[in-house]
Amino acid sequence: MNHLPASLIPPDDAARLRSLHQYRILNTTPEPIFDEYVALAAQLFNLPISLISLVDEQEVYFKANTGLPGVERVARPDSLCSAAILQDEVLAYTNLSEESCSLISPYVAKSAGLQFYAGATLRMPDGSNIGSLCVIGREARAITPEERELLTALAGLAGLTIELRRQYLAHNRSADWQVVQQELQQLLTDEAALVRYLTSRLGTISANVGEYAPMQRRLQALRQILQQHLTEFDAPGQA
Repeated sequence: MNHLPASLIPPDDAARLRSLHQYRILNTTPEPIFDEYVALAAQLFNLPISLISLVDEQEVYFKANTGLPGVERVARPDSLCSAAILQDEVLAYTNLSEESCSLISPYVAKSAGLQFYAGATLRMPDGSNIGSLCVIGREARAITPEERELLTALAGLAGLTIELRRQYLAHNRSADWQVVQQELQQLLTDEAALVRYLTSRLGTISANVGEYAPMQRRLQALRQILQQHLTEFDAPGQA
C-alpha cells in the first residue's frame, strides 16, 4: 500500500536538492555501471523498462534508461519517480488503467501505454531521497513482498554506487573510479548471467523467488564490496 503525502513537493525539498546537486551527476553522460543496474533490474522483473531517475526541482533526469530510448528527462509533475521519493518503501501501481497517483499527471504514462510501475528510492547517507530505481511494464501485474525487497536492495546498491562515484571524483581520482566501475560491472554481468540461467530453468522471479538465494547472496556480496571501497574515504586525510 502506498502512503503518499498531500503534496508532490516535500517540506525538506530545498535540503534534498542541495544533497542531489552535491553529487554532480545531473545532466552527465551515461556511465556503464548505472546502465548495468537498470539492465539487471529489467531482467530480474521480466519487464521491458527500468530507469535510474534523479528528481531535480523542475525535471526528472534519467541517469540510466533501458526500454525508453531517447527519453532523457520529463517534467517533475509528469513522472511517478517524483512521487516515489516521497515515501521510503517501494511505490507500486499494479494497473495504471484502474489506479493512478493523484499527485502526478496521468497523461504521459497513458500515452506511452504504461500499466505497471514500481520504484524504490535512492536514499543517500544524509537521509535524502534524490531519485529512484524503477521497473515499468506495459501490462498489469502484481508485485510480491519479495520483489519489493529485491527492488529496494537494488536501489540501495545504486545509491551506494552514486556515493562512491562522488567520493572518487571529489578526491580527483577519476582514473581509480574507472577501474572500480569495471570491477563492479563485471560483478553485475556475472549476476545477469546467473539470472538468465535461473529464469530459463525456473521461470520468473515472482513465481520462484525462493530459488533465488544464490542471486541474493551475490547482491549482498556486491554491497559489501561497495562498502569496503567507501571505508577508504573514512581514513584520516581522505574525508
